[in-house]
Amino acid sequence: MTVDRHLDELIKKFNEERLNKQIDRRSFLQGASKIAGASLGLVIAQSLGGFKVDAAPRFNNYPFTLGVASGDPLSNSVVLWTRLAPDPLNGGGMPANVVPVNWELATDENFRNVIQRGNELASPDLAHSVHVEVNALKPNTVYYYRFKCGNEVSPVGKTKTLPAIGASVGSLTFAFASCQQFEHGYYTAYKHMANEDLDLVFHLGDYIYEYGPNEYISSTGNVRTHSGPEIITIEDYRNRYAQYRSDADLKAAHAAFPWVVTWDDHEVENNYANITPEKGQSVDEFIKRRAAAYQAYYEHMPLRKSSLPYDGGMQLYRHFTYGDLTSFFVLDTRQYRDDQANGDGTKPPSAESLDPNRTLLGSEQEKWLLDHLGSSKSKWNVLAQQIFFAQRNFGTSDAPRLSMDSWDGYHAARQRITDFSIEKNINNLVVLTGDVHASWAANLVTDYNNPESQVIGAEFVGTSISSGGDGSDWRADTEKTLSLNPHIKFFNNYRGYVRCQVTPDQWRADYRVVPYVTKPGADISTRASFVFEKNQSGLKEIDSRTIPNGVQMSTEVEEDRHRAHHRAHEKQMEKKRKKVLN
Repeated sequence: MTVDRHLDELIKKFNEERLNKQIDRRSFLQGASKIAGASLGLVIAQSLGGFKVDAAPRFNNYPFTLGVASGDPLSNSVVLWTRLAPDPLNGGGMPANVVPVNWELATDENFRNVIQRGNELASPDLAHSVHVEVNALKPNTVYYYRFKCGNEVSPVGKTKTLPAIGASVGSLTFAFASCQQFEHGYYTAYKHMANEDLDLVFHLGDYIYEYGPNEYISSTGNVRTHSGPEIITIEDYRNRYAQYRSDADLKAAHAAFPWVVTWDDHEVENNYANITPEKGQSVDEFIKRRAAAYQAYYEHMPLRKSSLPYDGGMQLYRHFTYGDLTSFFVLDTRQYRDDQANGDGTKPPSAESLDPNRTLLGSEQEKWLLDHLGSSKSKWNVLAQQIFFAQRNFGTSDAPRLSMDSWDGYHAARQRITDFSIEKNINNLVVLTGDVHASWAANLVTDYNNPESQVIGAEFVGTSISSGGDGSDWRADTEKTLSLNPHIKFFNNYRGYVRCQVTPDQWRADYRVVPYVTKPGADISTRASFVFEKNQSGLKEIDSRTIPNGVQMSTEVEEDRHRAHHRAHEKQMEKKRKKVLN
């Protein structure tokens, strides 16, 4: 029985149960989520056997076109990743055979001192991807790795383990990035990131975008083109990841540091919530689509086997401890959330958005987070996640308008974390965020409607790598937004990433930006630097610079991004209507 046939039977049975008895929304979500997990589990199970092993493969083209990567570092372990793809944009170009891939780990980049080696089987059902979990490593140590298959050798990657848990650590330097719409611009920021002196990198989502060619168009025009239509099937998602991962600058950044990744919405579909698709599409079809997207995400990320599908989804929320300095709590704000209130968009708060029972993380993940926060002994507690945590009012002081997709649309969920931090006297909370295609810095406070309220932490929001096209120093709504939200201390519209330098007493964030992405070759600059200390005084700007060759003011406002997504969706619907008519 094929995976699709078995999945169709599961969905049919589930729909019959829905018709024969009244079930509440939570039961519906649980049942549908189990189907999604079952479908993905079936695909993974098929990869464990049934294929011929090709022990001596020969390639007409170089198989390591997508480069190498490492990730999920621990003090004694790290994941090494690659995927065999001699024809990356056409399904990978591999035969339907299991292929052994050899790997080596050394203390030097010339591999004179190889300390571990082994082999993994690359299976067709996982797109011939390889995830090697190397153990028994030394803490806080740099290693080099490579893969071999047949007569071909991969590029060399560099990785690093974390310091031992509880070890005294004086400093940490890392970067975080998000939102890299391939069509909107070049990945010049990654080229510069690869040359930084970093311990690790966090990616906070929107690694790929699901749109067909020139459906989602930036305000400065698209400069590259997606290689296929809107992605729906597992083959579609694999080809899209292959296109993104073929970019030389992205490959360089992956090869330079270990990455810790989490997803946002576009790895599946814009603004989806749990198993609720965008704009009222078929839930049954979306369950299949989400399963395909989740599998492709695993196939293309340096994730551990613990992130394989389990009990209805993928385990992406997890915890990393950097000595005694930082505890990173990597969150998943898509897979378990309630649907956006008020029909999504930027809307006034309502009884629905203020419902105390609404959840963004799901009950299990929220409990896991609070339990870990409550027991943490680290100097800093960090939420590495996707969406804006602090309040952002885009209306007026008397008639606020808030994003229903962000934490503003899940007021009670944010308040539970805030109240817990107050109760436990947590003064070292830092939130890292992506999603919104602009740089922001905000104080986290006990009451966002009271300018005198207590500061309990800081949020650093990273701009996009390319999404939105060329940026600007200010937008048309910058001044109004800052005046309405006094806890927000910085708002900038260039593209780039954030570099963080952390010591036991101080958190420093450098907003690294490029003036344009619609052509290659832009220089990198630090637009501003902020520090946060645990004394309730809040964020302090310590450096600010003008960016050469950049646009100083644009006509862009926040709603433009949502309008661009809406236009893309309208193009998709028009294509579907024409397909039906034909």
